Amino acid sequence: MKNQIYPCLWFDGKAKKAAEFYCTVFKKTDITSESPLVVTFESSGQKFMCLNGGPQFTINPSISFYVVCETEEEVDSAWNKLLDGGMVLMELDKYDWSEKYGWLQDKFGINWQLALGKMEEVGQKITPTLMFTKEQAGNAEKAIEHYTSIFDHSSVDGILRYSKEDPDTEGTIKHAQFKLGNNVFMVMDSSLSHNFSFNEAVSLVIECDTQEQIDYYWDKLSAVPEAEQCGWLKDQFGISWQIIPSILEKLMSDPARSERVLQAFLKMKKFDIEALENA
Repeated sequence: MKNQIYPCLWFDGKAKKAAEFYCTVFKKTDITSESPLVVTFESSGQKFMCLNGGPQFTINPSISFYVVCETEEEVDSAWNKLLDGGMVLMELDKYDWSEKYGWLQDKFGINWQLALGKMEEVGQKITPTLMFTKEQAGNAEKAIEHYTSIFDHSSVDGILRYSKEDPDTEGTIKHAQFKLGNNVFMVMDSSLSHNFSFNEAVSLVIECDTQEQIDYYWDKLSAVPEAEQCGWLKDQFGISWQIIPSILEKLMSDPARSERVLQAFLKMKKFDIEALENA
């Protein structure tokens, strides 16, 4: 199963504004579809869903996006645009892992890590990065093992652990990179004091062509029954996933049936493709 996995960003009515903004920040970025509820864009092959979900959830640094920039000019340009109305979490500077790196939160709350580097080192321009904090601190390696056991054609590309000289728990993951199918992810542990952890504001979407695939991922990932709703689930680490049929966008774009489809899936926990098609 080589299903594409992509992030969904939760906004309070600003999904289109955010998508339009990112099109000005990153090259090779375009809006690919839009509706009053959802706007999607792609940036250098990485798909993003922007959802007008309301005020319930707020994005935080637990899931950020690592961006490989191949020139200093590219780093500086993206940094300056993203910083307008945003805030710095780590200053743009030289670090052990990059000649030029910085972490910031933009005006919409999305966290970006910009790093001068080479694409072949990561294999992906923009990479979702999961930070395991609070009660999940120390679980990054367990998460890697869990996810790579679920997705075909997965691999672990490297694990760097905290040493006794580091200001964190020795032996836990300082940085790791792995692949789920064709999708690259990064993870890190942090046992330091943080006021955030995973929530629904950034979720991971898996598009499925068949009911068999939906059933498979749902059964493997869902660990919090009370969180199951409208194709959403929460895994054992508190990360939210959306397991959706690839046909959903087509069904929702049909004015003659979109309202019936919407009413049908609002009653579902796990999506039923046949019921959606018959709505």
